[in-house]
Amino acid sequence: MSRQRSKPHVQSVSVYAASDLRVVNGANDGDTLSYAEDLMLDDVYELATDAPERTLRLVADRIPPYRVARDSDIGTPGADLYLDACLTFMTPQGDTTEALILVEVTTNGNAAAVYLMPLSPLAPKTGLTLVGISPEAALQKFAQMACVSFTAGTHITMATGEQRRVEDLKIGDRVLTRDAGPQEIRWLGQTTLRATGSFAPVLIRAGVLNNLGDLRVSPDHRLFIYQRNDELGAGRAELLVRARHLVNGDSVRFDPGGFVDYYQMLFDQHQIVFAEGIAVESMMVDSRTSAALPPEMQAALDQLLPGHSQTSHDDLEVERKLLRGADTADRLRRSSTG
Repeated sequence: MSRQRSKPHVQSVSVYAASDLRVVNGANDGDTLSYAEDLMLDDVYELATDAPERTLRLVADRIPPYRVARDSDIGTPGADLYLDACLTFMTPQGDTTEALILVEVTTNGNAAAVYLMPLSPLAPKTGLTLVGISPEAALQKFAQMACVSFTAGTHITMATGEQRRVEDLKIGDRVLTRDAGPQEIRWLGQTTLRATGSFAPVLIRAGVLNNLGDLRVSPDHRLFIYQRNDELGAGRAELLVRARHLVNGDSVRFDPGGFVDYYQMLFDQHQIVFAEGIAVESMMVDSRTSAALPPEMQAALDQLLPGHSQTSHDDLEVERKLLRGADTADRLRRSSTG
């Protein structure tokens, strides 16, 4: 398997254009959403009824800023993207919801577009009172979205062949990897989030991809498929497929409700491990996910994991256009066993 980064790390986030949210009561009455320094607490926003949630594809290397990817549904390909702030809104029912602001800038540094990335679903024509503006919290929230994560109860294959629940793993435990054999865990992360919107896990029922048990992972967690027959027309045998792109509403579906405990594992290099008996990726450190690490580890990342940033499997990721159709998971299962 390829071990060298052959293309930039591209990730997808769901956003609204700033023009889709407008102040209906407050100091900036009538204005659309802007970046943090122009916002006023207690302003009440509404999302337009017909506002489309768009996919912003961004390139995330180890050093910010991010960039708009060439195949993004919104934004100018190649333009720089900056993470501006985390906003907290209060609904009329007294619940709070968070969202991130991303600002696209021109080559001379001027703001070209503002995007809102909700961390839970937003209802249109509902008053959203702005009660918090935090530039400091934005990076960690953004990192939590990007970390590939297993849910509590997921069985991980250890070097001995033992199947151990992810919440029972410890730093130093040796996990079986597809390409490098037994490898020690260098860091473990755990986050509890509301299982809504972009934080809701994807549930892959037992057997759908030849997995031994139900597998619940974060939406952008990539699964490794070895094709004996090229069912998708990808032109290669080894594939990485994001869980969200397999959702069919039945055997693979989003699993919202309540809270979800997410667990991350980090090795010296980006690895393919085994969860519920099938191959999936471990956490990859880049300019988004590094913020999820402890501050002391962030500061010494190049010394602690010197080769990590050059060991991506991104060249194996399948293009989205090849993953359309409710039968994609079934086609992948057939291709890996036929």
